[in-house]
Amino acid sequence: MTAKLRLLFLPLVLPLALAGCTALSALEEASQPLEIYELRTPQLPRTASRRNIEIVVAEPAASGALATERIMIRPAPLQAQYLPGVRWADMAPVMVQTLMVRSFAETGAFGSVGRGPIGTVADFTVLSELTDFQAETTDDGSAAIIRVRLVIRLVRESDAKVLDTRAFAVSAKATSTDANTVVAAFDVATSRLLEEIVPWIARRAATS
Repeated sequence: MTAKLRLLFLPLVLPLALAGCTALSALEEASQPLEIYELRTPQLPRTASRRNIEIVVAEPAASGALATERIMIRPAPLQAQYLPGVRWADMAPVMVQTLMVRSFAETGAFGSVGRGPIGTVADFTVLSELTDFQAETTDDGSAAIIRVRLVIRLVRESDAKVLDTRAFAVSAKATSTDANTVVAAFDVATSRLLEEIVPWIARRAATS
């Protein structure tokens, strides 16, 4: 190969080599295991009276940014990012659905609680939309506010009537943006949310 051809060849080889290094780096990052976090159901009081009704909790609707296993953190109102190296144990809407099912069941207020009806149709269905489920950093970036908001509709299945609609919104302070601290604040926020939702559903179902 002449000196001139070698000079022409080198600029082509360098980008290819850099591209190969970038691809290998991306593969290595993708293969690294993510720390997995899950949230707990709150300690709700068991009811003294049990109604023989069946409640179905549908998976909450959510936007694409929230319908993920990644833990969202917003450095700005219109910007969505995710905490690196960590994820939820399940997709956020599915995880919220699981928390609701467990919370309703643990109160003992209903004959049956599930993700789908045991028979042809349930007595009531809880429909919802998850509109907030993120951490929002403070102005200096040293801490975060966790915001969780769920719009609930209680549907009576016998006539497909929406009995009531209500938006539940809670927040909790994370003293840093460290993953453990942020998740602990998510746990506080979701517990507060469920402590409001569960008795509200129980009251509405009991009077319908």
